Amino acid sequence: MTAVALAIALAIAAATFLSTVLAAAGIQGVLTLQRAFPIDEKVELGVIKARDRARHARILQTFSGGIVDFQVVGTFDPYVVGLYFTKVRLGTPPRDFNVQIDTGSDILWVACSSCTDCPQSSGLGIPLNFFDPAASSTVSSISCSDNICASIVQTAAAECFGESNQCGYSFQYADQSGTAGFYVSDILYFDSILSTSLVVNSSAPIVFGCSTSLFGDLAKSTKALDGIFGFGRQDVSVISQLSSHKITPKVFSHCLKGDGNGGGIFALGEILDPRIVYTPLVPSQPHYNLYLQSISVNGELLPIDPTVFTTSVNQGTIVDSGTTLVYLVEAAYEPFIAAIAAAVSTSASSIISNGNQCYLVSTSVAEIFPPVSFNFAGGASMFLKPIDYLVHSGFVDGASMWCVGFLKASNQGTTILGDLVLKDKIFVYDLAQQRLGWADYDCSLSVNVSLTPSKDEFMNAGQLSVSSSSFISTSAALLYILVVVLVNHFSIL
Repeated sequence: MTAVALAIALAIAAATFLSTVLAAAGIQGVLTLQRAFPIDEKVELGVIKARDRARHARILQTFSGGIVDFQVVGTFDPYVVGLYFTKVRLGTPPRDFNVQIDTGSDILWVACSSCTDCPQSSGLGIPLNFFDPAASSTVSSISCSDNICASIVQTAAAECFGESNQCGYSFQYADQSGTAGFYVSDILYFDSILSTSLVVNSSAPIVFGCSTSLFGDLAKSTKALDGIFGFGRQDVSVISQLSSHKITPKVFSHCLKGDGNGGGIFALGEILDPRIVYTPLVPSQPHYNLYLQSISVNGELLPIDPTVFTTSVNQGTIVDSGTTLVYLVEAAYEPFIAAIAAAVSTSASSIISNGNQCYLVSTSVAEIFPPVSFNFAGGASMFLKPIDYLVHSGFVDGASMWCVGFLKASNQGTTILGDLVLKDKIFVYDLAQQRLGWADYDCSLSVNVSLTPSKDEFMNAGQLSVSSSSFISTSAALLYILVVVLVNHFSIL
């Protein structure tokens, strides 16, 4: 038997055994992303802004310059609202937890069984579960003397409780919401792709939070989930933990569908497309900060001082999949609004609707509104169509009303790019090479995901259909979980 044949035989035997054991434990393979609200549910634009405002108080809380609080302007708008959440399995025996996917935070935490003020029901129509450390045979506590606690403390994401000697956390946010609890180590179960034709159920130990207290909006039942799945840049995030143990590559990707019933693909791995352009991440930042250099409307650069986009303790440009709209610093917002108004002055009627700049149009917005581009370091531009910066807000006297979905970040220095501009694009968060890339894409289609850092193997994700029949040819490579694909498309906010 040749070395290649032996490797394949060993890989199949190992994978079969692992799959049988995990299947016997009742572990499901694919982590399913679900939509929190029906596609036809309409809410006020002010509600979306308020949600973004509360979120920004959370994701920006590590800035040494202070907690950022965005001004909210309320208006009624028939806008579709959704939350991205997936079902993860933790502990032994494993239990399911619905957790929001969040690129603006680092920690995976779920509600603990000892929580006395956590919601007992959810307005999302899903059951709420609580993690019980005493019920898991594989759980381990994290003490203050553990090295992992010391490393977390250095990122200001942990604190030590003297009496119990537990490594804990407590987050207080500007919107008066927050959570507190302690860290544990236990097993996370997920689907792993070992080759283009071999998918098995797998697991790995990770450190995550067990929240004993929730307060503010997090404690409300309206949109309650079991926790938050942080995909930030710090070492405590799940992507960093798994990649540090060579379980996954240090890269994840998503493609969010912006029309119809929504949906998308989320993968721990690199989506491949020859059209993807990359720009460097700003180093030593807690969030996905980019070097935004300029904004163009209809091919013309706007008169914006580029220093307003420079990253410092209290300003910069952040990409955040958990924010719905786009928030521009005032020095960029005013020129942008003026340029749009000038471009459509003869073809659309300007109207202010409850404080928002809107337009009444009788034809397709694609025919009269100009293209926009955000220009980043490295020559990477993000090209936006009108539907990427406009929100359809109903009808007035038979005319269609479209409102600008770019809002002013009043008296703040942080520009935040939310789902309005992230949708209908592949996005790759390449932490290994400290870069972020994107390309326009129909996210209802399948995508190719790299199985190896060298990209010499890939599979066709979306419905887990296989585009190649070859195996990885070394048994050592088969011991590593190279990609985790979260399927069953999730939705744009």
